[in-house]
Parts: sequence; C-alpha cells; structure tokens
Amino acid sequence: MNKQISFKLNGRQVSASVSPGESLLDVLRNRFHLGGARETCALGLCGVCTVIVSGNPVSSCLYMAPAADGEEIVTIEGLETEDALHPVQEAFMEHTAFQCGYCTPGMILMAKKLLEENPDPSEDEIKEFMSGNICRCASYGQIIQAIQAASQMIQADRMEGAH
Repeated sequence: MNKQISFKLNGRQVSASVSPGESLLDVLRNRFHLGGARETCALGLCGVCTVIVSGNPVSSCLYMAPAADGEEIVTIEGLETEDALHPVQEAFMEHTAFQCGYCTPGMILMAKKLLEENPDPSEDEIKEFMSGNICRCASYGQIIQAIQAASQMIQADRMEGAH
C-alpha cells in the first residue's frame, strides 16, 4: 500500500505517493526528475547516490522513501544559491576534480558536509571522510586539492563577512 509523504526538497515543500520498498533515489529521479544522484552499486558502497537528509549524508539507493517523510533533503541540484555555485562546486571546477563527472555530485555533497564539520581538514582527514565515495577515473588528487581550495574559499568568505 502506498504512503503519501511530504518533505522539503532543495528548499521547497513537496509530496509524493511512495511504496514501502521504494528508495529515495528512485523517488528523486523518477518523480522529481533530479538526475544528480545516480545508482551504481545499489549497495551503499560507492557514494554516487549520496544526498543530504536533515544534515546527514545518506546513500539514497538504500534510504527508503517512506522514511523521508518530514525530512529536509538537499541534492546537488539544491546547492547553488542566488545564481552562485557553492564554493565546493567552484573549487571542483577550478581544480578539474572530475573526468567523467559521474561521481561528482556525491563527492561534492560529502565534501560540503566534511567542511561543515571540519572547516580546515588535513589531507589525511579528507581521505578518511571521503573514503566511502569512489571515483572510477581515479581523480583523487584533484578532488583533495579541490576540497582544500574550497576550505580556503569558505574561510576567506567568513573572514570577509566578519568585517
């Protein structure tokens, strides 16, 4: 039996009728036509399907849609604000932290969460936090550089805002 759920998606209230075994990934892609999160492993091991649910990164391929009722969900499509990219998105572009781009949305969302928790991570801390996100093109060096650059950008923005 389907269940009507409502939640905040990228800042706006939405609702959908979902089945008990339906994944959040399927709802995002098929009902709301958001293609940033993708299914690769279907086991929650690769990070490609990462979205943020009420402040926490989750594997949307494993997260059951009925559990999203009342939650706040952010996808890669919801990161930019006021026609400006998020600093992590900017840094990924500046450092060419992708080749094919398939893993990029999940990487960016995880990097954003990392920098919220640890504004100035070491290279080892970045590697540890990002270890659940796999890049098949092996762009890890550029990804680490991009996260370090985003950290500096965010800190500079905070310093500028403090004056």
